[in-house]
Amino acid sequence: MSPEPDAFLGGILRLHQPPRGAHRAGTDAVLLARLIAPAPGDRLCDVGAGTGAVGLACAALHPGTRPTLVERDPELAELARANAALNGIDAAVIEADVLAPATERRAAGLEPDSFDLVLTNPPFFTAGSHRPSPHPGKATAHTFPEDGLDLWIRACTAILRPGGRLGLIHRADALPACLDALKGRYGGIAIRPVHPRAETPAIRVLIAATRGSRAALSLLPPLVLQGPDPKAFTPEAEALHRGAPWPPA
Repeated sequence: MSPEPDAFLGGILRLHQPPRGAHRAGTDAVLLARLIAPAPGDRLCDVGAGTGAVGLACAALHPGTRPTLVERDPELAELARANAALNGIDAAVIEADVLAPATERRAAGLEPDSFDLVLTNPPFFTAGSHRPSPHPGKATAHTFPEDGLDLWIRACTAILRPGGRLGLIHRADALPACLDALKGRYGGIAIRPVHPRAETPAIRVLIAATRGSRAALSLLPPLVLQGPDPKAFTPEAEALHRGAPWPPA
């Protein structure tokens, strides 16, 4: 655990994280937390929560939101509990393997159709498709079995009520696999590509979708992270990272 908590969202949230070299929350977590604003009273679930960054960020930005954080690693789950307490956020932490059979997930406390909003940052790679990190926790956080993405989305769908919203972030080149996993389960799919700079290809996609909807797919304007100065965010990316509204009032 980091000796001092990291400032997240411009200090709105403080997070204890694993040591450097392990899987740590950063820009991906910020973008996912800002993707869909929970409505008042929404039941929110952060699936694959790690130290709780996404779910806790949503709760910090939208007071009154009580997130449920789902994490299979006991050490990360304990950090998520500590981070919730540190920030005075009433959060439930469930230790469960998202890819476990439905009976095991239910026994852990993940009931079907029980959430209005599910946010998730699935592992980015299938086993054998990349060189895994030498850090065991980081390797596990980044790697799936062959059919893992479809199983992961299926598990998220099971706990999401009909008409509920799903938000996820993934590699840009995984967009076809994401759409395959959403097919027949979701509509109203909105895709926003994320580019490091305006002249470079997208590296991430942000996807929002509604369970059971028949609405058409939409491709949103891109989010560009950096301007001419490679050390500075664009105004929009800076506002998102500071927890400020965008567009500004």
